[in-house]
Amino acid sequence: MAEPLLLRWQGLLRPADLVLQRLEWLSGGVLVLLLTGLPLFTRGGLSLVIAAVALLWLLWSLCSPPEEIGTISGWLLLILGIAVLTTGFSPVPMAAAKGLLKLLSYLSVYALIRKLLACNPAWWDRLLAGLLSGGLLSSVLALRQLYASTEELASWADPNSISTGTIRIYGPLGNPNLLAGYLLPLLPLAAVALLRWKGIGSRLFAGTTLILGVAATVWTYSRGGWIGMLAGLATLMLLLILRTTRHWPPIWRRLLPLAVLLLAAALLTVAATKLEPIRTRVASLLAGRGDSSNNFRINVWLAAIDMVQDRPWLGIGPGNAAFNSVYPLYQQPKFNALSAYSVPLELLVEMGLPGLIAGLGLLWSALQRGLRGLTLPQPAAGAVLASLAAITGLLSQGITDTIFFRPEVQLIGWFCLATLAAQPSEA
Repeated sequence: MAEPLLLRWQGLLRPADLVLQRLEWLSGGVLVLLLTGLPLFTRGGLSLVIAAVALLWLLWSLCSPPEEIGTISGWLLLILGIAVLTTGFSPVPMAAAKGLLKLLSYLSVYALIRKLLACNPAWWDRLLAGLLSGGLLSSVLALRQLYASTEELASWADPNSISTGTIRIYGPLGNPNLLAGYLLPLLPLAAVALLRWKGIGSRLFAGTTLILGVAATVWTYSRGGWIGMLAGLATLMLLLILRTTRHWPPIWRRLLPLAVLLLAAALLTVAATKLEPIRTRVASLLAGRGDSSNNFRINVWLAAIDMVQDRPWLGIGPGNAAFNSVYPLYQQPKFNALSAYSVPLELLVEMGLPGLIAGLGLLWSALQRGLRGLTLPQPAAGAVLASLAAITGLLSQGITDTIFFRPEVQLIGWFCLATLAAQPSEA
């Protein structure tokens, strides 16, 4: 059967096996460097590493035969096609072209991780070790700020919020919401590493990262980060219970997950009503426009909805540069914004209804692939379930924030998607 035209450029070179082996190790090494240094790279340094990733994927694809595209990659290609179309019809095409270039660069990271994992699944643990190393370092640096002067952290204490006076840590990323967004997908991955890895040293590393990561996320006092952390860890716990009990009698398979969820809900209720810092942040979440942060987001959402109503089918083009060029025409006075503060709304603004539909299709495909981890053999099952839980956490935070579009967070999402996409279709 002839290969699709889209894939016929692959496999044009026929190098020796030794060259392919070196390409694998070079690609793996660059990806480990990238994932480890996510919270530490400058924007220029990150761009250079991502450019190296793109070149390695291109070279490796030229040296290897075409592979099946797969459903997740197919949805990503559709999103890319829509992004190209919206860039062409954008009211600010030059700004949208910058966003399209960023999307292409991030997709190259996804493509190389997928190719590496499909070639050798053992690389998943090495890439994960790099991710957790960066997360552990970030957590330590952030938690040290608890002993810093309050003046140093005062820039993130909102005097107009009902939670005024709350000291929020931000670590090497300079923003508590961004730190929480970066750490929350690492927590289910660290939990699975704790169960999956052998040896005291490896498990101690994973367990320490998990504990310090949870502590750092809590002390960011990021409401979206808290929601994402709870959603990710709860999803992982539920998936592991379902997998463990799949051969149990039917009544216990139904009762045990329900009992665990009820117990967790009871503990959260107690924490939200009895612990003062948590109660204050929960109260601010329920305050509506009475909280300055909520009021700001509501005004930005209303302006973004106006943008969608004017361009519902093709949007304004991808990327924050396009948003920053168009949003001032719709913003309310004194409510400047860098994004729509909601991932679904951002997709609507940038790529219209087709972009949102393609995003939902990608989510559905990822969910289907992730749930297969309930029946996959180990160790593939742990990687798949952890990735699905991490994506759930990111999506939960993304309902009211767009931290996901920052590369420190987005590239972890591509790592999780590549993990799901790299599983064999017949597995």
